[in-house]
Amino acid sequence: MAATRIVYRIFAGSKPKTVVEKIKIPELKDGEILGKILAATICGSDLHTLTGKRIEANPSVLGHEGVIEIVENKRGGSLLGKGDRATFHIADCCKKCILCKSGVEQKCKKLFKYGHTQIGHRSTELSGCYASHIILLPGTHVVKLPDNIPNKIAAPLNCALATMVNAISYSNPSMKSSALVQGAGLLGLYGCVLLKEKGFDKVYCSEVNTARLSLVEHFGGIPIGPTYPTKLEDESVDLVVEVCGVPSVFKEGIRVLRPGGVYALVGMVHPNSKLDITAEQIIRKCITITGVHNYSSKHLDEAVELLSRTIDKYPFSKLLSPSYALSQFDDAVEEALSQSYLRVVIEAAQE
Repeated sequence: MAATRIVYRIFAGSKPKTVVEKIKIPELKDGEILGKILAATICGSDLHTLTGKRIEANPSVLGHEGVIEIVENKRGGSLLGKGDRATFHIADCCKKCILCKSGVEQKCKKLFKYGHTQIGHRSTELSGCYASHIILLPGTHVVKLPDNIPNKIAAPLNCALATMVNAISYSNPSMKSSALVQGAGLLGLYGCVLLKEKGFDKVYCSEVNTARLSLVEHFGGIPIGPTYPTKLEDESVDLVVEVCGVPSVFKEGIRVLRPGGVYALVGMVHPNSKLDITAEQIIRKCITITGVHNYSSKHLDEAVELLSRTIDKYPFSKLLSPSYALSQFDDAVEEALSQSYLRVVIEAAQE
């Protein structure tokens, strides 16, 4: 059986490029799963790599957001059968080290991340979603998808939605009056849904991009930004979730957070993220500041359940582009760079 893969390479003296390759699918080892990629989406981290803003080991197969159809399963006792649709953890974890056992398996001492690893370095020939097939390693958590979740809507749940499930889990269970989400990208809108479904009375969402801000009300949020009258001048919130990646929003987040509240930092995963704060500001308000990076297996389970339960309640399709074929990968990347959609979709049905 043959497979197609898009290989990310950096050639001497040039910018990153992608190359289409045909390869023979390797024979599976015990515990591995071969999946056909039904749909994949282009994450912002991949765009940073493809434009040279982020340097990844290469050659590699990029892409970590995706939905698969099980082609072959070498896991004994698995409930996943041939033809089942599934999503998977973006990382393969040992489940045995102190980090896995303490609930942060995304920081496993033997971590392997799909779409981020050099071909041949602890990886198979098919280790990313920008391909026709992917091989999942024995320690990768895999979840069967309910029939009511379409492939393209399910594709980003194993990155953006599962990460936000993790972020929201840090909220104080006894404080659910109001929350502020800073940023109305895909993570921010997922955050609005999660907070509303968790029982928060008011979920504010701030954003400077008016096109993105116009989506907020569709996902349970109250927009704050250009052309919208709502302000947070006198009201305090129980939880602030930063997903915009902009350090300047931190001052406002600290200001509106009420004593005993929680501030979850998610988006500022880059070196230009120095924050201006004194310990006194943290101490006098008795606040908790937490960093959230990726997620653990339980958060993926919760993300699938949440999406299945709310699929008809929120217009998730508004967040996604029309589908591109894998052979149109360069066009899909250009579409993603235009930022017309929160996620651009590559779907097998378009081949």
